[in-house]
Amino acid sequence: MDKKFYNNLIVSSSPHIVTNMDTTKIMSMVILAMVPSLLVSVYVFGMRVLVLTAVCIAASMFFEFAWNKLMKKQQTVGDLSAAVTGMLIAFNVPSGLPLWIAILGCFIAVIIVKQLYGGIGKNLVNPAITARIVLFISFATEMTTWPLPKALQADAVTGPTPLGILAEGNAADLPGNMIMFIGMHGGSMGEVSAVALLIGGLFLIWKKVISPIIPAAFIGTVFAFAAIYYAATGTGDPLQMGIFHVLAGGVMLGAFFMATDYVTSPILPMGKVIFGVGCGLITMIVRLFGSYPEGVSFSILLMNVLCPLIDNFCQKRMYGGAKK
Repeated sequence: MDKKFYNNLIVSSSPHIVTNMDTTKIMSMVILAMVPSLLVSVYVFGMRVLVLTAVCIAASMFFEFAWNKLMKKQQTVGDLSAAVTGMLIAFNVPSGLPLWIAILGCFIAVIIVKQLYGGIGKNLVNPAITARIVLFISFATEMTTWPLPKALQADAVTGPTPLGILAEGNAADLPGNMIMFIGMHGGSMGEVSAVALLIGGLFLIWKKVISPIIPAAFIGTVFAFAAIYYAATGTGDPLQMGIFHVLAGGVMLGAFFMATDYVTSPILPMGKVIFGVGCGLITMIVRLFGSYPEGVSFSILLMNVLCPLIDNFCQKRMYGGAKK
């Protein structure tokens, strides 16, 4: 039998969705959604941002190309998933990070986390998040040396992030929420501007690339947890500190661009709610009670690991099989 004809007889399991959307188009829109944050980061930190982003994208695509070539697999570089991974890695590191460390992060994400488990759609955890955590643990100094915005580099070129300032107990020195909303403060180069990330996230929701459930549950939980904590302890204004924790660190970047990863997030709506709430709770527990000032990466990674259990629980609840 002709192979092409035989392949047409193979039918995958339901559901069957008729759409002109494919991986390349989805990844193209994700890249487009990250452009506003990239432009703000260039304005805030300088042209080094473009260099680091280009290197991360090129390295990630090279590693994917080389792996497929070495293993004699079909090339998947054209689907742009490696480009998205590289861009997210760049967004999750300081703009002054040495290039060789960033390239190592791309190797970890693409080869170890993604390709060794079978390639796109088969990784257990988010590649960019895992790379950030490995780099953070391995190169703590380089990963926590935060260049200040060009406009603020009068006496120093590096300084703490808003979460670092809070962790040191210097609440009076925190930048205003409007400054954080725009992005004129230190931090990972792709997470400083909340408004740019919000524009990109709303674009993805509008194009139906991502569901709003996980971002809403994640951000809402962070805000609610912070407001309740500061109201109960009397250590700050609940509304102001709730907004602060939403705008600070990687909450916006993680909620819209990383926690919503198709492969490592739940399928059903109930599962998405559980996933988003879990990310928010773990983030705030680490921030308020842990030794690290930021917990977004750890929260998403842990919820990635729990994702199969969440899916299994929600499927039983929806389709039967749950204990009466």
